[in-house]
Amino acid sequence: MPAKIFYIVKLNFLPPELRRAIDCLNINFLTEIRIRRGQPVIIEYRGEYVYINKCGASSNRDGAIRIYDVDRLLGSAIADGVYAYSEQLKNAFVTLDGGVRVGVAGEYVTERGQITAVRCVTSLNIRIPHDIKGCARGIYSATLQHGLHSVLIFSPPGFGKTTMLRDIARHLGKDNNVLVFDERNEIAAADCDGDGYPLGERCDVVRGGDKLTAFACAIRVMKPQVIITDELYGERDIAAVKYVADCGIAICASTHVTDEKILKDMPFDYYCRLTGIGKKVIIYDKNFDIVCDNCGDDGGGSVALRR
Repeated sequence: MPAKIFYIVKLNFLPPELRRAIDCLNINFLTEIRIRRGQPVIIEYRGEYVYINKCGASSNRDGAIRIYDVDRLLGSAIADGVYAYSEQLKNAFVTLDGGVRVGVAGEYVTERGQITAVRCVTSLNIRIPHDIKGCARGIYSATLQHGLHSVLIFSPPGFGKTTMLRDIARHLGKDNNVLVFDERNEIAAADCDGDGYPLGERCDVVRGGDKLTAFACAIRVMKPQVIITDELYGERDIAAVKYVADCGIAICASTHVTDEKILKDMPFDYYCRLTGIGKKVIIYDKNFDIVCDNCGDDGGGSVALRR
């Protein structure tokens, strides 16, 4: 059965001209909107970067939509929660309802090596999430269907790691107590009312704080059988994963790190390399030997498993 695509994305903060142009597209194939002050708006559509004019996607920059007041556009995007978003902006991004992540470029105000604010905004990178039910069926069949294991999904940015984790949560939540640590509010993408992507009746979602602190608290109070989290990076995140492993709990996570030497030091049973949206997934064991070299989203990947 093919994967099913669902989305709850709201782009009401965009200028009317750009919203009308996006309405001419199939949003299932829209993954990124790049806005640079005074320059043509560029979108990633069907895996390619193209311009957008009033009629939709175009390979021609003539007639492309341009936005000049990027500061005002960002202000419109975060108008419903300026204080909450100000904390996120210290990491140069904000996550809006539906898991839409907006990366921000401009003048970074720093103090003691840390960003404290962003002003004079010049560029926005709006990343559009997608909920593709069934996309992780191949990974699940190959690594998790016959028992809980720790699995790390890795690739460069934009290859669908978070989408995969969201679908894995649904698969695991049918039979296990699952804790989703949604640090950037992109996996469940819950709004202030708790509504977001459906993850199943046995998934608990935690937001806020760092991974190590959140895991230590959640393991005590929520008693998860498996933890799902996004974007591991740095010594503290690695310490959090090792803590989970020491507690005898499985963890499914993602990372942008692709260096095999670094990955092998992490306590995972399987490593899944994404090669692109809709392309094959390569699965390695903890020794980085290939156990499946073409695990797709149709569930057939487990047939190729090398035991």
